[in-house]
Amino acid sequence: MSGKFLVNLTSGLDNTDKATVAFVVANAAVASDKEVIVFLSTEAVRLSQQGVSDAVHEEGFAPLKELMDNFAAAGGRMFVCSPCFKKRALDENALVPGAAVVGGAKLVEFMTTSECPSVSY
Repeated sequence: MSGKFLVNLTSGLDNTDKATVAFVVANAAVASDKEVIVFLSTEAVRLSQQGVSDAVHEEGFAPLKELMDNFAAAGGRMFVCSPCFKKRALDENALVPGAAVVGGAKLVEFMTTSECPSVSY
């Protein structure tokens, strides 16, 4: 890999446009040979659950489920904010491919071991 890239996503079904664009950018980054993490926090943690993104399809974009599946298949990973996940009582056994529930230290470690540009949605 030729570097790292972080996409910080705080929106899920509450703003599917932001969620979709975040995964479009994440896919572009992973296709550019970057080690890419999408950090799901606050309402975005709901996207970590199987079936949640299935019906989301913003006009002009690929369906969100397809974007997420392609991202994971290309080696992209999703860090799911542990406190946000627990607050919403979500199911760790229902995580989508590429997702892992992590604490803040794991995100900090990823971002500080080398240069890590980021974008937020």
